[in-house]
Amino acid sequence: MEQLQKEMQNPLGTEPVGRLLPKFAIPAIISMLVSALYNIVDQIFIGQGVGMYGNAATNVAFPLTTLATSLGLLLGIGGASNFNLEMGRGNKEKAQRIAGTAFGVLLLAGVGVCLLVRLFLEPMILAFGATADVMGYAITYVGITSLGMPFYILTIGANHLIRADGSPTYSMAAMVSGAVANTILDPLFIFKFHMGIAGAAWATVIGQVLSSIMVFIYLPRFKTVPLGARDFLPSGRHLRAIAALGAASCFNQLAMMVTQIVMNNVLRHYGENSVYGSDIPLAVVGIVSKVNMVFIAIVIGISQGTQPIFGFNYGAKKYSRVRLAYRYAGAIATVIAIVAFLGFQIFPRQITSLFGAGDELYYQFSIQYFRIFMFCTFLNGLQPLTANFFTSIGKSTRGILLSMTRQLIFLIPLVLLFPMLMGIDGVIYAGPVADGASGLLALYMVWKEFRRMPRTDG
Repeated sequence: MEQLQKEMQNPLGTEPVGRLLPKFAIPAIISMLVSALYNIVDQIFIGQGVGMYGNAATNVAFPLTTLATSLGLLLGIGGASNFNLEMGRGNKEKAQRIAGTAFGVLLLAGVGVCLLVRLFLEPMILAFGATADVMGYAITYVGITSLGMPFYILTIGANHLIRADGSPTYSMAAMVSGAVANTILDPLFIFKFHMGIAGAAWATVIGQVLSSIMVFIYLPRFKTVPLGARDFLPSGRHLRAIAALGAASCFNQLAMMVTQIVMNNVLRHYGENSVYGSDIPLAVVGIVSKVNMVFIAIVIGISQGTQPIFGFNYGAKKYSRVRLAYRYAGAIATVIAIVAFLGFQIFPRQITSLFGAGDELYYQFSIQYFRIFMFCTFLNGLQPLTANFFTSIGKSTRGILLSMTRQLIFLIPLVLLFPMLMGIDGVIYAGPVADGASGLLALYMVWKEFRRMPRTDG
């Protein structure tokens, strides 16, 4: 009787999955797309206003954004997953302390990253693969955007917690507000005020501040549990639980960061010995990474939208709803992956042209990179969805393993090995091999999990 009452109080346990999925996934997708827009809008306007070196500079700077994102996801997804699991079990007081701890540590993490970047700015940029021509642009861009890191990390993490509280639309609005400000200010600062790459950086920071203000406005209105001042004091016990379930998403981003750094340095080294030079590969890979972020944002938005559905129903032992939600989400993610694959194969030159003009070698490398490196994109919807699935049901070890497969276990070794045999072309061919292997592994692991999961609801 108590279990029935609990489910009736929360639509996650009773509303049809086919209706719940778009309700939570669409705002999550929009939020993730907006996050991707911060980088893509900068890249487009910098490419048009600054040129190829500006594109290369944002690529060199991108690992720091990925680091900040990893911390936001560690605390945001970890906090939201624990929050929904405890709410599904009826432990409201514990859920309250988990949410408060996540918010409190998000603030501390943002300040920490800002200080770290300010102290070690130039050595970081060099380690991330900057060439002599790119160095000045990258230092200017990162030096300014580091000031927005506390606001960015808070917004990324709070986005998941607000959605877990049952307010996906507000979560989306917080992200959209900052992106709109960034999109308006970018051309104004770059072209009207002639601020160059610094203008793009300041536009990004202002957008991040605006999004974080909306987060602060929401906190006193948290719906499912009240959040008092003492809840925001971090609890070590709850932080460990948050880290356990947020680790998969965090490690996935950290793996991306390490991959970006390795890729930049490999491209710089082997590019010097190719007809392209070092700067063309750095600029092109930056463009492809940002464009791919649109597809990845949609897929991750789907996986994050399913997180409350997975977590609550698994905690409430509604296993049939968990299976159904995964099947729906997996089908949608795969369709989107196929559309992205077709776009990368058919329109690589047109996509590259959006980010500024270049010579024929520039377009030659970009077309080859889009068509070969991104060849297995049609499988790339499964790995992030499945990693998040395991995290959402409390099986963080499997989520972490899947998060590391594409980047650390498959891609980095191949990026280091293949160029020894094929030169810079080896980097290009490493992509589809890593994508194919990680996608097939994700399918196998979720199939095994469904076989282990009880056939009847508890």
